Amino acid sequence: MMNEDQVEDIIQRWRTTPEEDLKPEDFKQFQTFGSACLTEGKSIQLLQFLQDEKNQGMVRSMGCVLMAPLVNEAVKKDKSLDHCQVAITHLIKTCSPDELLQSMLDLTENMDAGAISESILMLVPHLQTVLLCLEETKAAGVGLALSALQKQLSRLPVPYSRQQEEADEFGLCRCCHALTAFTKPFIQEVVRKSGNHCRTAEDEELRRELLEFCMRSLRDLLLEAKLSRDSPSPLRIFATEIMVTLMELQESISELVFFSSHKKSRSKESTACLAYLLFVQRITIENFPAVFSPVFVLESNMEHVDHLLRSKKESYLLKGLALYGKSLESVQNNSLPVSHLELRSVCSAAQNLRQVLTDCPMKHLRESALQVFQLFIHKLDVEAKHKFFRCMLKTSNHAGIEGFIMKNIKNQVEFSMQPGNTSQWFIGEELLSLLRLVLCLPQAADTDLLGSMDRIMESLNLLRYLLLRGVRSPTDVWEEMTRIKDEYLKMLRVSIGISRAYYSAELKALWEDQKLKAREARDAAQSTRLVKSIKVKHEKVSSMSPEAKHQVLQSALVTFDLMESLIVRIEEITNEKQNIPNYTKAA
Repeated sequence: MMNEDQVEDIIQRWRTTPEEDLKPEDFKQFQTFGSACLTEGKSIQLLQFLQDEKNQGMVRSMGCVLMAPLVNEAVKKDKSLDHCQVAITHLIKTCSPDELLQSMLDLTENMDAGAISESILMLVPHLQTVLLCLEETKAAGVGLALSALQKQLSRLPVPYSRQQEEADEFGLCRCCHALTAFTKPFIQEVVRKSGNHCRTAEDEELRRELLEFCMRSLRDLLLEAKLSRDSPSPLRIFATEIMVTLMELQESISELVFFSSHKKSRSKESTACLAYLLFVQRITIENFPAVFSPVFVLESNMEHVDHLLRSKKESYLLKGLALYGKSLESVQNNSLPVSHLELRSVCSAAQNLRQVLTDCPMKHLRESALQVFQLFIHKLDVEAKHKFFRCMLKTSNHAGIEGFIMKNIKNQVEFSMQPGNTSQWFIGEELLSLLRLVLCLPQAADTDLLGSMDRIMESLNLLRYLLLRGVRSPTDVWEEMTRIKDEYLKMLRVSIGISRAYYSAELKALWEDQKLKAREARDAAQSTRLVKSIKVKHEKVSSMSPEAKHQVLQSALVTFDLMESLIVRIEEITNEKQNIPNYTKAA
């Protein structure tokens, strides 16, 4: 450690050394000197040193290296805060803007993970001042600064609830507000020069850098945020600022939303979030051209929906489902043709929606997905519905979805039987192609009836409905439907018999096992011997308690009884209808 005389000698040498003769060691020593003053609580003395008229030459040459220690000290918010702020302001007035910018960028890149928001809030106003002093390199400097700041912001957790936003524990919302203020003068500069036909390449570069800032904000921050239209939360205000900025930069929102998502893969998240803010949150929707038809908006948004529904993140899925639903709402019911289903993005989004329905562990997302799924079906015309139902029955491999589709088939048959709604797709020969997929067992007699319960019960309900309503079709069509029905019910009876025998045996084995355990327990109590518990013999329910096993097995047998009672009822209806003259003749 140097004594005061040695320090004074070094300072005197710095005062008399021309700037071009200063060495890297001098910069390092100067930074060490300033850091030592701050560490020892001598911030007042350091400020006086920097303001001393005799030292302005060395401060101008080397002062930028003190930016990091001064900012870090100010972030601590101790008694030295005011002195550090004044010192930073003096450096900005004295040192080269280019060198200061580089120091500030280095500081931003190396921010302490525990003080990111405090450091950004401290640094941003001074960084803005430095950038405004630049001329030819201003655009590049703004781009580098915004990129570095957003990189650090991405390390902060995004608030999920309104309460978290208001608490703003990690300072993300305050930083967003600070970034909005930071970009204002540069945006105003672009706007001011937008009417100037002699706009320079530097002006255009500044516009591009601000545009990149907006797109990164959409992708890295707002896509994660849970926004609400009910109240102006901090992140919603930030989202509004971003949307307004895009318009101020004379960027076409419709061009970004509808025509740019397929051009740059890196912007897919940004444009998807942009579409969400526009059509779901309705931010700046009043400035959006009203010339686009609801079907065009829907089909254009499918690229964004598809991309969002591919994600496993809850925030992405929520926005994808909301955008899908909102895009469908404006489309007229029963209007989307078969050609809509042939669009690649529509097919892909439908499959991803199915994945959410069947695989997503979050109940509220599955419920939202089911609502969108039903809304999508409502919008298809009858031919498109027919094709979509066939596709889902062939490819879904999920009893719940297949049962849901069968409910919709029943609804369409009922609709088609109303006056003025007659359709070949759900009455007559085209109905047979659906019934062949509905009235079958996936694995024939070996089908797991409990796993396929939703599908089987809905298929029987549909069949009962068709027989009760007496769908009037040509004789050959009715005969074919009867043949399909008879084969299905015959196979289903066989499968029920096999399943009932298996589960009855399971139940009997459980009873025997419980008797054995009870007898052993009595013997153990009488002879004070310890007896090890016996393993459950049947693996299918082995992990359950005896009470739970009994309930499951008994429930399975009740389900088989219910299925069989429906079969009996269907056969009764068939016999009743066969006694009605001319029942199978065409109307």
